[in-house]
Amino acid sequence: MNALVNFTKIFKFHGGVHPPGHKAESTRLPIGQLPLPEKLVLPLRQHVGNIPKVKVTIGDKVLKGQLLAETEGTVSAAIHAPTSGVVTAIDDATIPHPSGLPDRCITITPDGKDEWAERHPQDWRNTQCNELIASLRLSGIVGLGGATFPTHIKFRVGCKSDVHTLVINAAECEPYITCDDMLMREHADEIVKGIEIAKRLLGAEKVLIGIEDNKPEAITSLQAATTDTSIQVVVVPTLYPSGDARRLVHLVLGTEIPYDKRSTEVGVQVFNVATMRALYRYFELGEPSLSRIVTMTGNVQQPQNFEVLFGTPLPHLVKAAGGAKQGTTHYIMGGPMMGFDLPDENVPITKAANCIIAVSPNLFAPPPPAMPCIRCARCADVCPVNLQPQELYWFAKSDNFEKASDYQLFDCIECGACSYVCPSNIPLVQYYRYAKSEIIALDKAREAADLARERNEFRLARIEREKQERAQKHAERAQGAKQEGEKTPAPGAKQNVPSSPATSGAEDAKKAAIAAAIERAKAVKLAAQQAGEAPKNTEPASAEIKQEIAEIDARRKNVGLERPVAGSAAADADKQAKIAAAIERAKAAKAAAEAAKNANDNLITKE
Repeated sequence: MNALVNFTKIFKFHGGVHPPGHKAESTRLPIGQLPLPEKLVLPLRQHVGNIPKVKVTIGDKVLKGQLLAETEGTVSAAIHAPTSGVVTAIDDATIPHPSGLPDRCITITPDGKDEWAERHPQDWRNTQCNELIASLRLSGIVGLGGATFPTHIKFRVGCKSDVHTLVINAAECEPYITCDDMLMREHADEIVKGIEIAKRLLGAEKVLIGIEDNKPEAITSLQAATTDTSIQVVVVPTLYPSGDARRLVHLVLGTEIPYDKRSTEVGVQVFNVATMRALYRYFELGEPSLSRIVTMTGNVQQPQNFEVLFGTPLPHLVKAAGGAKQGTTHYIMGGPMMGFDLPDENVPITKAANCIIAVSPNLFAPPPPAMPCIRCARCADVCPVNLQPQELYWFAKSDNFEKASDYQLFDCIECGACSYVCPSNIPLVQYYRYAKSEIIALDKAREAADLARERNEFRLARIEREKQERAQKHAERAQGAKQEGEKTPAPGAKQNVPSSPATSGAEDAKKAAIAAAIERAKAVKLAAQQAGEAPKNTEPASAEIKQEIAEIDARRKNVGLERPVAGSAAADADKQAKIAAAIERAKAAKAAAEAAKNANDNLITKE
């Protein structure tokens, strides 16, 4: 019991619950090792932030630890090959996500050699912090407590940051989950070495490890590993949700982190113990993030913790635990309080998969129907964030999202404590998640509308500005033309410019010559008309042409083709004769057609 003596004051937070732990089932055996599966399916979406950019193609041979997808943007994490093999597919597949939607995945078929790519351990004690942090971007390490936030982002502040205290989260408060417990029991030395690296990268002066008192073996291992260090192991009471980062900081430091600020703004940074081990293996051994400890528990033959490569299909893990027992209906990823139902039993293990629970009606009975709220206020008593869950429930149910926001809806950590104690069996957390999603969607729609309005206002302002600029240019051109017109008279306008006597005499002589020429032309034309002369520039028809014209006229008269004069008696008689002949021909054709038809009808009748 001496090892469990705690010399640090504990600052209790409001609320909390004590659900059954169910942790002993999966801690009876040491951490197991899985054989290589037949394939590894690596989702690109295994972390918070942007999807990484794929660097391989189908058919590529890859080595263990080789980069498959590099970070894209600031908040992103890389993906590496968990073993050597061949890339056989890059397409959509079902991933472990509450939506159940497929996403882009890289599929590797192992070759069984487990051959490593070249590793590059680093001298983190003597290397500059900026170089180490830049290198960490390629590690693929994310928060392995379940949040999966890229770890290199937390170190961006550098060695000279304002972070004075480093808090290591070893509480693991949710039922059924024991992966951190077993990790601390068997690899406490690696965790402590990872903590030393994080301490140097942040420039922190103080390190506290917060762990619940229901893990005596892990506490002993950590205390032994921190004997010659300044790291302090702080044992906190077992109470859900003490594993929440803000609740743990309050427990070990008594510091309240405002809802609108990060822990670094009050000089504190929080990491999970599994993340610290991954940090050690990257810098000391040159190994990127390839696997994690996963608790396989629930309705299986032998619950146990396993070291699982990322991308391992879930059936491979279930088989290692002896297989699922009869009555298993589905699987939960995470704990029963904050986890979610997996959409398919063939999904792969990802960086967020700290626990897989095989569900059966014996372990998790179907929830009874929800009854009306009786206003007992038990939900308010257990809320660790000091909210009014019943008020939030009414606002969410009535779609009064503005009031829900006023009652600090987004402070809710969705721990499920309120739903756990509700005597009316109301799924309160589901209402809060619904309200949050609607508010976020409304905010996005409002932002899009504001952006569209700003663009339209800018467009109208631009059009008006261009209109004014064109008007100004037209005015300037008109003013310039007016000024030029005043300086230069228009053609034909009388100029007041005095002319010299020589110039005036030349112009008068030219006008007189033109007038005399016109008069001579008129006189020649008049004389020709009086003399009856033929027009010039014409040639008379030859005798041959005249003879040909006479012959054509004779032929017309002989065949009766002369054209009657319009309006004469001969023309009218000829026209009437032609019309009468045409009518007679039409009557004869019609009579012939009727006679032929009658003959045909008689023939058909006889037949």
